[in-house]
Amino acid sequence: MAYKDLQAFIKELDKRGLLKRITAEVDSYLEITEIADRAIKSGGPALLFENVKGSDYPVFINGFASYERLNLAFEIDNIDAFADQITDLIDVNSYMGLIDKIKSIPKLARMLEVFPKTVGSGACQQVIEEPDLHSLPVLHCWPEDGGRFFTLPLVFTRDPDTGQQNIGMYRMQVYSKNTTGMHWHLHKDGRAIYEKYRERGERMPVSVALGCDPALIYAATAPLPSIIDETMFAGFLRRSSVDLVKCITNPIKVPANAEFVLEGWVDPSEPLTLEGPFGDHTGYYSLKDYYPVFHVEKVTRKKKPVFPATIVGKPPMEDCYLAKLTERTFLPLLKIMSPEIVDINFPLEGVFHSCVIVSIDKKFPGHAKKVMNALWGSGQMMYTKMIIIVDKNVDAQDISTVMWKVFNNIDGKRDLLISDGPLDALDHASPLPHYGSRIGIDATKKWPEEGHNREWPNDIEMSDEVKTRVTERWAEYGF
Repeated sequence: MAYKDLQAFIKELDKRGLLKRITAEVDSYLEITEIADRAIKSGGPALLFENVKGSDYPVFINGFASYERLNLAFEIDNIDAFADQITDLIDVNSYMGLIDKIKSIPKLARMLEVFPKTVGSGACQQVIEEPDLHSLPVLHCWPEDGGRFFTLPLVFTRDPDTGQQNIGMYRMQVYSKNTTGMHWHLHKDGRAIYEKYRERGERMPVSVALGCDPALIYAATAPLPSIIDETMFAGFLRRSSVDLVKCITNPIKVPANAEFVLEGWVDPSEPLTLEGPFGDHTGYYSLKDYYPVFHVEKVTRKKKPVFPATIVGKPPMEDCYLAKLTERTFLPLLKIMSPEIVDINFPLEGVFHSCVIVSIDKKFPGHAKKVMNALWGSGQMMYTKMIIIVDKNVDAQDISTVMWKVFNNIDGKRDLLISDGPLDALDHASPLPHYGSRIGIDATKKWPEEGHNREWPNDIEMSDEVKTRVTERWAEYGF
């Protein structure tokens, strides 16, 4: 059964011994970050800080910072189950023919659960207040940060042409008791909607939900096509529709069971404001830049809410685990586009957009380069600075073996592909913002048709017969 809200998830973590309650007073200025970072790096539990200096609200952090908690959050046995669900959903063959249509009824019935429902009232509006963001335990994460930042906000915007809502997760620097930055990048959906309001000369309604159930939090981070409603995607993941309630001051509908909601607007005619720096998921500080200002008009909340937060920095961090979930979720979609793809791996050290390892079933000369270009042409995969291609018999999740293939299988002139194109706004190594070079590495076995006329040696492998015999006699050897 889907979690009703964030507190239901926290309760389940507590019940299973996966949550640590900290009653000692802690400071949201740097101290919580250091505690949470140590907990992540040591494989520690989720944390609930019940006594935060200067605030009445507890802070929940590290809820997704392990595979065990990730599986619990989405009620799955392992993250590969996500890929199986998506594959099942998009398997058009299962909807062919009368018998298969009958078999598919359970799948179609599940689809009826994905549509969000609008309700008349919600727990998120139990209390309605004038904005005072300083009363919230917003984290100042790292020493050189430009200020305090909302790090886990679900930012709701509404397309003025279609009325379709979008949810994104964009950090928000607190400027005053009722204003923040709105850090949507050049290539983000929120920015595209902002441009529409700017062209119309209209003020843009924006609402921010803080503290939602795990499926909604994840949906806000997922690189979905703009035509897909994140609340529908969350409904599919949680096997239950999301309840929405209309905001008090604008037409946006927000999750009825959110802990807090910040209602307000962005005026595209206003000058942009300097935002940052911010210790980011790359492990480096992202630089100062100019972004729109979000004006908070009302704050609504539960009577006893919990404030959600996350920290980013040198991996592994909590966002790395969510990124691995995205890796598994979107593998079936990538296979539709490129059926030769066997598996993909975004190493944690690559902070998701800097490196991807891809194993393929190579069928023709230049096949690896075909896949590289296909991936660079696919949505947010355009940000990927390095694509490594290996043969299907290489486990893409085995970094040591992959590097062995890269270090030994490539010829620099033949196997490296440099491609110019868009880059993530957080990339600090490119000479220009948003644009630079990506590199592809073809570490597959080379064919004569690819200009390699020398004999290619086989990997050293023991015969299956001998391996089986040794396995059966292992105890006999005294091990």
